[in-house]
Amino acid sequence: MLLWKLFQRWKRRRSERRALLTERQDETRPAAARVSASASGQPLNAEAAVSVRELRMAYGGFEAVRGIDFDVGRGEVVAFLGPNGAGKTTTVEILEGYRRRSSGEVAVLGQDPAHPSPDWRALLGIVLQDSEPEPYLTPRECLRLYAGYFPRPAQVDEILALVGLEDKGDVATGSLSGGQRRRLDVGLSLIGDPELVFLDEPTTGFDPSARRSAWQMIAGLRDLGKTIFLTTHYMDEAEYLADRILVLAAGQIVAEGTPQTLGGRDRMSARIEFRLPLGVEASGLPAPFRDGLATNGRATYVTDSPLRDLHALSTWALEAGFELPDLQVRRPTLEDVYLELTGTHHEH
Repeated sequence: MLLWKLFQRWKRRRSERRALLTERQDETRPAAARVSASASGQPLNAEAAVSVRELRMAYGGFEAVRGIDFDVGRGEVVAFLGPNGAGKTTTVEILEGYRRRSSGEVAVLGQDPAHPSPDWRALLGIVLQDSEPEPYLTPRECLRLYAGYFPRPAQVDEILALVGLEDKGDVATGSLSGGQRRRLDVGLSLIGDPELVFLDEPTTGFDPSARRSAWQMIAGLRDLGKTIFLTTHYMDEAEYLADRILVLAAGQIVAEGTPQTLGGRDRMSARIEFRLPLGVEASGLPAPFRDGLATNGRATYVTDSPLRDLHALSTWALEAGFELPDLQVRRPTLEDVYLELTGTHHEH
């Protein structure tokens, strides 16, 4: 019920804000900020929350970002993955308006972040990888302080509830656990009621329980219609949260897709593994498993037809009276695919 009320209030505020921005946009936005075609002739997507064409960023003779294109739809959760030095931080800082690009076209919520209108920054929420909320203030006081910076902030009590800190609202921030402080970081990014939230490594250093709780909180932002641009080194985090994944390596996007289809993952061969029954050699297995590998009493077989081959294996085991208690069937994990996609690129 609380999430539903928050969602309805958010929709009303967004409609009001968009109407106000539409009235002011042509007057306040410089010509350089208007959505236009890129140098390559591919137009920016005016309907997307983020649209990037031929983005480049050079530091001296080193080109950190090398002509990338991508879009982020409104209400979408996109994970931006890549090894250290791939250009992720540079790209995100350009999108946030903190770094000027060398060339290319960028639109974030319809505006060029290098030349935004006065109201534009209030539409963004940013969670940095490292931050330090005021330790002597309470979470409630921190949120009230930050709310004063925005023209139409969210309600403090609503944000405390949304990030799961309603019972910690009046204790000193310095006494919060690491996970609770990270929840406050997210709360501070939401107090301005943003349309787009940048999350930079939101669960670094969390224990497994705290990470799962944070994932549930971030998933709740999707339910509120927020657009989320997420950077993370945790593949399970990207798989759980993201609608779509972009992989950056050596300044270029090398793959794009859903967690299930990235890099052709959904079409990759499956691996069937099991321990050989006592007294059975690989040559005694049913076809086609006798053509697989057997090492240290464990058989491994790669197949494009796992259901068919599992049927042959289970029929053979049942007829022979064998148990296969550690039988495993799996396709490549997202981490496997990610390492394959980025493994041939050098980190800078």
